[in-house]
Amino acid sequence: MNESTSPVPARADQPQPVSSATAIPATGPSETPWLRRRGLEIALWLAIPIIVWIAFPGYLVLASQIAAIGLFAISLDLLIGYAGLLSLGHATFFGLGAYTAGMLSVAGWGEPVTGLAAGALVAAVAGFLTSFIVVRVRHLAQLMVTLGIGLMVFEAANRLRQYTGGDDGLQGMSVWPLFGVFEFDFWGHTAYWYAVGVLAACFVVITRIIDSPFGLALRGLRGNPQRMAAIGTPVAARLRKAYTLSALFAGVAGAVLAQTTQFVALETLSFQLSADVLIMLVLGGVGYRYGGLLGAAAFLIARDILSGLSPEFWQFGLGIAMILVVLFAPGGVLGGAHWIGARLGFRRTEATAGRPAGAHPAKEPT
Repeated sequence: MNESTSPVPARADQPQPVSSATAIPATGPSETPWLRRRGLEIALWLAIPIIVWIAFPGYLVLASQIAAIGLFAISLDLLIGYAGLLSLGHATFFGLGAYTAGMLSVAGWGEPVTGLAAGALVAAVAGFLTSFIVVRVRHLAQLMVTLGIGLMVFEAANRLRQYTGGDDGLQGMSVWPLFGVFEFDFWGHTAYWYAVGVLAACFVVITRIIDSPFGLALRGLRGNPQRMAAIGTPVAARLRKAYTLSALFAGVAGAVLAQTTQFVALETLSFQLSADVLIMLVLGGVGYRYGGLLGAAAFLIARDILSGLSPEFWQFGLGIAMILVVLFAPGGVLGGAHWIGARLGFRRTEATAGRPAGAHPAKEPT
């Protein structure tokens, strides 16, 4: 073998190429990409809103809130379940989106789509600016930083009463007809379809992000950031991008809630809302695409029923439900269903879902 064709030994400090099977550890539940299940999913996305519309006409306002808060929970899942970042102040971006859409409406611009875009933009800018601080720390320090940012924004909104309404909330909103045709009526018909449409559109976009190479890199960063950095992944840049995208979708959710209720409460920026949406995500299942939506629906419906039974002690029943879920289904409702399905023989778990064609599962221990 001559010298020109002999292999060149790799340097010890040079990163070596790593196959896709080993570069990204399987650290969380992975599902079949949306396009492979598009028939069933499209059918469900069409059928469920129509069923709710026909069977529960008196609960369309609650259904609109579930759609908005569900999107909020999904945006938090993009941060926690896929990027591995922690937050106790995610309501900051939800509230910024809500106040932006609300203040535009009060100022005389009530067009819903542009108000929605403005809310998303303001929340995304705030997320991008604060991401430089958040991604510098990890674990408990990250929780404290996000909580501190949230408390500062909450107090600023409370002090600026001439713009936000303070404790009384932002009132006097007037949202124009959707596309100049559909009025936002008292019974919530237009608001319902508007909220469901925004939720569906954002869900498709988030799903494509998760299934993209960027989403795959996020799961790798959640599982082993040191290894991802060793193979050349710009860790900080990826995490900042994920944080900004999560803030953007949270802002969209806040703007939708403000426009459908035509009121913005100071609590949209509160720590209580940040804690509530985290509870919803845990109830539904962290890292599952429908976990946030399912958790939000379960939380809000349970709150509505329990508060009707006992306005003073409804949180007691909700607390019992949370304890039971954590004890018997640590992965949330979807995590528990995933575990039961695996035990019953449906083996499309995280070891098989999304595996390239032709790959074989490892033999399970007996």
